[in-house]
Amino acid sequence: MARKDTAADAANPGRLKQIALTYKMTRKADKKIGLVLAAVGIVTFGVFLAIGFLIGHPIYLGILGLLLAFLASAIVFGRRAERAAFGQMEGQPGAAAAVLDNIGRGWSTTPAVAMNRSQDVVHRAVGKAGIVLVAEGNPNRVKTLLAAEKRKMNRIVADVPVHDLIVGTGEGQVELKKVRTTMLKLPRVLTGPQVTATNDRLKAMGDLMSNMPLPKGPMPKGMKLPKGGPKAR
Repeated sequence: MARKDTAADAANPGRLKQIALTYKMTRKADKKIGLVLAAVGIVTFGVFLAIGFLIGHPIYLGILGLLLAFLASAIVFGRRAERAAFGQMEGQPGAAAAVLDNIGRGWSTTPAVAMNRSQDVVHRAVGKAGIVLVAEGNPNRVKTLLAAEKRKMNRIVADVPVHDLIVGTGEGQVELKKVRTTMLKLPRVLTGPQVTATNDRLKAMGDLMSNMPLPKGPMPKGMKLPKGGPKAR
């Protein structure tokens, strides 16, 4: 029991440091984060306290309001921190791969299944919606990469629907912060065993990552494919 308490005490400072670090990073992109969180907490607490006085139970409603004020502030903080993180990642090569890595259960993702020397890249995700090819880079160039990758998918898993999207802010593109929600809204057409079978067939095919090691998440700017290396599919 003592060991568990010690472990919990050791974990708490780590969590607090992580929250503090997240707040500092968010504040760099969102200067009003402190005022917003304070306003949300005060308004929430004030509303419940006022209701408490009206019904004759200010202490009970005050305590409830205090707890809900912390909860509301935490929710707002989480959303604004996520928005700030996406803002900092926007435009960086490999940013979409970082988003796909955190898309959630039920999806299997493979970064950089196709790439050219200009760092235009296509990532692949497989889930109950089928196969989703996520491209980032120059819109005109990635269309060629997407077309080639879709032809390959149709040869290997012709019975599985293939979706594609291009990350960006232009017409017909999907903003980085909306990639996850866009994918989760796709209709589910495959069962669990079908997803597993599709993944197995794609893994047997191999991909660019199996031949060339790349760092996870956003790739450093200026990184070039080695001469004579794998060509874009």
